[in-house]
Amino acid sequence: MYRQFYGLSDRPFQLSPDSRFYFNSKPHNRAMAYLRYGLEKREGFIVITGGIGTGKTMLLRHLLSELESTDVVAAQLVTTQVEPEDMLRIVCTSFGLGHEGAPKSTLLDKLEKFFRARDAEGKRVLLLVDEAQNLPPRSLEELRMLSNFQVSGKSLLQSFLLGQIEFDRTIQSPEMEQFRQRIIAALHLKAMDAEETRNYIEYRLQLVDWKDDPQITAGAFEQIYKFTKGVPRRINNLCDRLLLFGSLEERHLLDENAVKEVVSEMNEEGLGQTRRPPVAGKPALHAAAGGAALAATAPLTVAAGDGDQDSLLQRLSILEQEVSQLKKTLQHERKLLRKAILIQMDMDVGDELD
Repeated sequence: MYRQFYGLSDRPFQLSPDSRFYFNSKPHNRAMAYLRYGLEKREGFIVITGGIGTGKTMLLRHLLSELESTDVVAAQLVTTQVEPEDMLRIVCTSFGLGHEGAPKSTLLDKLEKFFRARDAEGKRVLLLVDEAQNLPPRSLEELRMLSNFQVSGKSLLQSFLLGQIEFDRTIQSPEMEQFRQRIIAALHLKAMDAEETRNYIEYRLQLVDWKDDPQITAGAFEQIYKFTKGVPRRINNLCDRLLLFGSLEERHLLDENAVKEVVSEMNEEGLGQTRRPPVAGKPALHAAAGGAALAATAPLTVAAGDGDQDSLLQRLSILEQEVSQLKKTLQHERKLLRKAILIQMDMDVGDELD
């Protein structure tokens, strides 16, 4: 919806990783340097860990796009609690090798022949493992055993493993000593700072033909960083909602108050860092206090007697309450509309992925 309102050619902040939107921030540039270093070494494991939403999968997508015209045959494996007996089958499937319930010895033979065939063609084989924190130690041991396939002292398979912070605890356990000895480099992927957060947002907007509409103030960028802490996925989520909010409110200027309002909505929905209590001291119009508040802010000059003045203040208080209720109803309807649009957008993304 906001694409048409702001004249954008695409959604700049969709959650699914798209290598077109890769932003070479300092943390991601450093991580890519480690991955390229690993490719040059042609052996061992590269391990990159990071918090949820820091862009690990985007790194893999970007690396795969770089490898399209190289001599590297790469396959990506997204793990979901892969048990040791299933690991070899999934690796075979990732490289397009049929297994049809074959025993472990047959799977190993298939993989070794595949690795040797690629080596004879002058190619290398790379396995990219995402969500590696889900792998139990015995499954990691299966990957280590695959790295033993060699020709003339040269490894036939190299593996890059990316996972959440828990993966560090797995590989630091005593039984993983042999695996650790095969790691040639390891890096923890950090979030972006405030300046890079702004650069990241503007970079993505420019890729979809943003012409400074909406205009985003410096205060808005500060609030975005304050809420997201520089984590790419949280930035995408907030900015997507912010553009939707802006289009529904017909705003061409998004300031810090707009960000705060969207953040408040997300917190109410349980999508923020923490649920924030209502702001203390926020004005509320009640029958008993409405007239007094109005009289305090806008004194009335009334020629009639005290009784007439009290009657007038009472009527104004009732009107204040009705206006306040109308505003609340309008805000509630707008929230429902935004939620409906978000649900529809999620369904559209699901259809595209299918």
